[in-house]
Amino acid sequence: MKVLRYFLILSIAILSFSLVDANAQSYSGNKATRDLEQKIFKKLIALPYYGVFDHISYEVSGTTVTLHGKVRSLGTKKGAENVVENIEGVEKVVNRIENLPPSSFDDAIRARLFRTFDNTGGLSGYLREPNPSVRIIVENGRVTLEGYVNNRGTYNTMNILANGIPGVFGVTNNLVIEKEMIK
Repeated sequence: MKVLRYFLILSIAILSFSLVDANAQSYSGNKATRDLEQKIFKKLIALPYYGVFDHISYEVSGTTVTLHGKVRSLGTKKGAENVVENIEGVEKVVNRIENLPPSSFDDAIRARLFRTFDNTGGLSGYLREPNPSVRIIVENGRVTLEGYVNNRGTYNTMNILANGIPGVFGVTNNLVIEKEMIK
């Protein structure tokens, strides 16, 4: 039984790392742009306080990088801008990342959501650091799920569980289903 459990954990870890390129952005056909996007992605996931409750996306247009998203941790917005502007090939950074307001109410929802997902069979692997494939954004009692899942069942399960958390006013499910993307 332990061997099966370790195999499952290892499989989920390998799957999570295989999602790294897909989770970064959709790559353009230009090799230089793809290389720049990969550098940006690696720098962003290495930010010290960038976790499962933060979401940063970006667009590359020539030598200009536009950052989008919402972050819970103070300093993550400026940290993201700093690491991206220090990448060779980036001349300008437009920072449109929003800092989420501090809220003990939202923190309680985050904790309940994480605990619920973590305790539901098969979902805990989506939340593992350093690059969780699912990110949970909570703002004023409203939940947004961002990232990638393997199938429609996981997509639906996460949506149902998030809607069932006490104090949640609404859920926006922006999860992308990998198997449907491939088609």
